Amino acid sequence: MPKLKTHKGAKARFHVTGSGKLMRRKRMSSHLRRKKPKKVTRKYDAKLHVDKADVKRLSQLIPYDA
Repeated sequence: MPKLKTHKGAKARFHVTGSGKLMRRKRMSSHLRRKKPKKVTRKYDAKLHVDKADVKRLSQLIPYDA
């Protein structure tokens, strides 16, 4: 079997926890951030779980991490 290639864009955007769950960041976090309220910008710091429907597809893009 040949080695699988990791999708570098997916590797930069998704984080795998120690238990194997995929985490993602919220969208719109960097553009026009000065105008947004501080309450909103704090919420961009938290990572969210990837939806269950997308886990299989994303784990194929990151084969050795997920």
